[in-house]
Amino acid sequence: MRMTVFSRGPGLYSTRRLVEAGEERGHEVEVVDHALCSMYLSGGKSALLHNGSPLRLGEVAIPRIGANITSRGVSIIRQLDVLGVPHTLPADALLLARDKSCCLQQLTAAGIDVPRTVLCFSIFEARLIAKKLAPFPVVVKLLESTHGVGVALAHNMYQLERLVEGFLQLQDRVLLQEYIRESRGSDIRALVVGKRIVATMERTAAEGEFRANMHRGASAVPATLSEADEALVLRTAALIGVEVAGVDLIPSKRGPLVMEVNASPGLEGIEGTTGVDIAGAIIEHAASKV
Repeated sequence: MRMTVFSRGPGLYSTRRLVEAGEERGHEVEVVDHALCSMYLSGGKSALLHNGSPLRLGEVAIPRIGANITSRGVSIIRQLDVLGVPHTLPADALLLARDKSCCLQQLTAAGIDVPRTVLCFSIFEARLIAKKLAPFPVVVKLLESTHGVGVALAHNMYQLERLVEGFLQLQDRVLLQEYIRESRGSDIRALVVGKRIVATMERTAAEGEFRANMHRGASAVPATLSEADEALVLRTAALIGVEVAGVDLIPSKRGPLVMEVNASPGLEGIEGTTGVDIAGAIIEHAASKV
């Protein structure tokens, strides 16, 4: 079977693993830089262009869309739908997962507990909200971020105002979120493929850091979820609609809270920690869609 992996970096660990896992299973896997792709529509005909020429697509596609190219990625995924090419990432699910505010709204509406979160559009508004989220520290977030970039901790009102001011120059709104002290910088990353959890790890932030991201020096160990937590992870992924998802849970006094859903989770940290062939699971899931 021919498969197309959309990725900006053919040398990235996750991309290389998908190619390896596909070839091990007898598939032909081509990596295409989606930053060079665009849709073509004319007189009832359509195509996906790569460097201005029609792209010969595989029988199934695996989009790996980075946070800095979401809009183009969504356009490409919708074009795949037009062309009738099955894929592993619905466009609406990508948009929902990337907007942290909308994602948490969807989960809260379904009764899933998340950290107390407020959307702010000005420094004045943030100042008022911070008092309600008190005591400090308060987490300040961009709506779209990855690897912990665009996530900061304000320890007092002065820091909060400076962070909000800077973030508002990048986006027109920011999120303020409660800081879960009892988590002690740890969270759980569960990797969902299709309708099953294929790997789980507990991440602990590096000393002096509150973000439990592997790119921030966090350490990780394999983890086992309770039946209730497994059900929570699978329900979360299903509500957002992401077929290959990294669901992050943070422990709290009121039980596990869903922090976010990653629509294009990295594989290096969790494969290295758990020893699970997650790339193989993704390839098999993609093949099942044809």
